Amino acid sequence: MKTRLLMLTALFNALFGTAVAGEGEKVNYDAPAVSGINQDGATVNFADVYKKGPIVVFFYPKADTPGCTKQACSLRDAFADLTKDGVQVLGVSFDKPDAQKKFKDKFTLPYDLIADPEGKIVAAFKVEKMLKGALSLAKRSCFLIKDGKVVWQDYQASTDQQAADIKRVLGELK
Repeated sequence: MKTRLLMLTALFNALFGTAVAGEGEKVNYDAPAVSGINQDGATVNFADVYKKGPIVVFFYPKADTPGCTKQACSLRDAFADLTKDGVQVLGVSFDKPDAQKKFKDKFTLPYDLIADPEGKIVAAFKVEKMLKGALSLAKRSCFLIKDGKVVWQDYQASTDQQAADIKRVLGELK
């Protein structure tokens, strides 16, 4: 009973954004060279994206849920400022491409959302799964990649302050 209650609490916190964000940590390791399918069904090779400049890769549990919407819209609202610094953004979840497309269109997200129903990208970035089995959800996480290296990671990523966290880290890296 206690295990079930803990799982339900974790699920509620992930979907509705009640978790407290961490500060993240500066790191330096090779970014995973993975690929995935975006909301339009096109293959996105992450190694190719890394070559274009700094990139934020954020993971969220479930498209179009309150906490995930706050996280995605935080980055949407700061997208113009981020792109001035050459920063690209990719969002990743276990959702399928059609769910990613609906989420992107509903909230006018200006960046690709990557479908990872098999969890290959989640595994490559070592993002924890909150639930196992039929209902797998990625734990909210965020990474900043520069020159093919992960330079910052946050395994307790923010919801509505995600963009502020990224801007802070970018300022510290200059």
